[in-house]
Amino acid sequence: MDFQDFLRHKFTHVAMGEFQPGKFEVAKKLYEEAVLTYTTGFKGAYLLQEPGTDRGISIIFWESVEDMEANQNEVYQHILKKMMPLFVEPPKTIVYELVCEINPKDEV
Repeated sequence: MDFQDFLRHKFTHVAMGEFQPGKFEVAKKLYEEAVLTYTTGFKGAYLLQEPGTDRGISIIFWESVEDMEANQNEVYQHILKKMMPLFVEPPKTIVYELVCEINPKDEV
């Protein structure tokens, strides 16, 4: 790792939405399918569910915006097309740059 590596920041794709009543579990399976298609530049994904609701937030980490865009291939688009009718309304999506990352200290 060189000095330039410390200057690069990861990017996140954040989607916030609500699924039709009782459809969160179906959407979760499709989300997992979509994430499994990711390759170059993919750094991890989280799917959060607000307890007792069908509302959730997806956070997907990428090395770069270009990597994120490159992974939106035909298979990904097909899965997304199956997922869209499950939403109450289209999810709000935003790309963020990770500017601060704090990890817990290792316990001794």
